Amino acid sequence: MTLSATVAAVAALVPLAAACGSEAADDAGSGSVGAEGQPITGVRWSIDSVTIDGTTHRAPDTAHVRIDDGGEAAGSTGCNSFSARADVEGDGGRVRLSDAMFTEKACANTPADFEKSLGRTLTTGSLTTRNEGERLTLTTADGDTVRLSRSQDASLYGTKWTVDTPGQRGGKGRAVLTFDQDAKTVSGRLPCNRVNADATVSDGRITLGAPSTTRMVCEGSLMDAEKRILGLFGGRAEYRIDHETLTLTSEDGTTIRAVAGQ
Repeated sequence: MTLSATVAAVAALVPLAAACGSEAADDAGSGSVGAEGQPITGVRWSIDSVTIDGTTHRAPDTAHVRIDDGGEAAGSTGCNSFSARADVEGDGGRVRLSDAMFTEKACANTPADFEKSLGRTLTTGSLTTRNEGERLTLTTADGDTVRLSRSQDASLYGTKWTVDTPGQRGGKGRAVLTFDQDAKTVSGRLPCNRVNADATVSDGRITLGAPSTTRMVCEGSLMDAEKRILGLFGGRAEYRIDHETLTLTSEDGTTIRAVAGQ
């Protein structure tokens, strides 16, 4: 299939609204739950397959989706990335996906039939959820299904953790932290400056040393966000990894969340 044909096929699916572990303890269960009482938001779901009109299309290994508590969904078909609005209805027994945006790449290893089937199924209207702990099934009114399973937890170490910075979008102001197990350090980029510090992990807690930073001055909103993140340093914070989300909670109750690999 040509690039233009693939783009046209993906464009025809919009809006696809989308989308769609734990090393320590804390906010599992804080999101919306499905009909069986298990969380469906705040979880990175691997897409296993799509069954439409009786035909099952296997998903590429990297296909996934995540629905956040704020109503935003994002994921990948294994080739194209997508984002969308996600409305979880009632007790989580239904979810409606809308207003999707796709990238428009053509990838040899991602069958176009899978992308088209996924888009058609996710955007058809309200989807019934069946959550069996490690597995989630989304079903349309016509009986077509998307089958998903929980992704493995990301590793604390070596992962580029992108910090959720309220009010910041895109690359500007994006903070990224990486923990090094051998060196017992954390380093990365804050909304304005770069940072390095000691980081010792034990019993579900991270002790962060005094930060060493560059001395740039940025606009006020970036400096405010940076100050909030730096408040975790020079003290101890509880941490939890739930699939691809890292939550850090300082002793004074300040909470910082970060997502793996974004």
